[in-house]
Amino acid sequence: MSITSSAVLTELNISVWTANKLDKGATDSVTNNAYAVKDAAQVRKNLMAGTHQRKGIADYAASCRLWHNTQTLPWADKGARLMPTSLFLDYKSEVNIRRNTFHKMVDQFIQDYPALVRTAHNYLGNLFNAEDYPDADTVRSKFGFRMVFSPVPESGDFRLDLPAQELDEMKQGYEDSFKDRLADAMKEPWDRLHKTLTTISEKLTDVDGDEETKKRYHDTLITNAQSLCGMLTHLNVAGDPKLEQARRDLERTMAGADIEVIKESATERADIKGKVDAILKQYDW
Repeated sequence: MSITSSAVLTELNISVWTANKLDKGATDSVTNNAYAVKDAAQVRKNLMAGTHQRKGIADYAASCRLWHNTQTLPWADKGARLMPTSLFLDYKSEVNIRRNTFHKMVDQFIQDYPALVRTAHNYLGNLFNAEDYPDADTVRSKFGFRMVFSPVPESGDFRLDLPAQELDEMKQGYEDSFKDRLADAMKEPWDRLHKTLTTISEKLTDVDGDEETKKRYHDTLITNAQSLCGMLTHLNVAGDPKLEQARRDLERTMAGADIEVIKESATERADIKGKVDAILKQYDW
């Protein structure tokens, strides 16, 4: 399977105003009162103290980044990640919704900005300085939600005026780097699968004394595994037959599993745990 036809590169960059500023006067006061050197401490102000909207945007941005990572595989050290083409339409639809939500939150924040500054004044007390606050247009420019899609460059096209030997070495270096990136990308689905399997195995391990402190079992024990099995059909961009077999093994194991039966039946827990442990033993993780 050609990686260039089964995946694309995607970059998601979300920026959020930090509303964080170093207060040099307060810093000097703290260090002087402590008889400390100047770089011993810093006082940084939360310009939006007493308000929650900016933090809400930051939290939403963090959740979008986390979601993006669940849909993709690592590629470059920073920035671009590998996304299966089979997920592209669903991803694009969802990311558009998330981008619109982000912009609506920012629009509301900018609309409320003057009132939020007044609230922060009440909470910051003598730390408040009106000069710390940019105008609304400047603040808006510090928020951004950008995504870029690009093809996976499988083979280097080096049209450079270099001696043949150096050009060959450059091409070889690119090919080696490509193979390393693909290997790293394909390691993540295995890692996700291994984490899910070990979590299930540990959760279903009954030990003496469990009757005294009864374990709690939640639907996510089943649904997380089922969701992962669905996602792995997309993330296996290299068509690894062992990964697909392991995925199917887990899918069969969790098919028909009932959380209520698991809660009440030690036999059911032992049966599922045995099948999960067998998958763990079958592969070189």
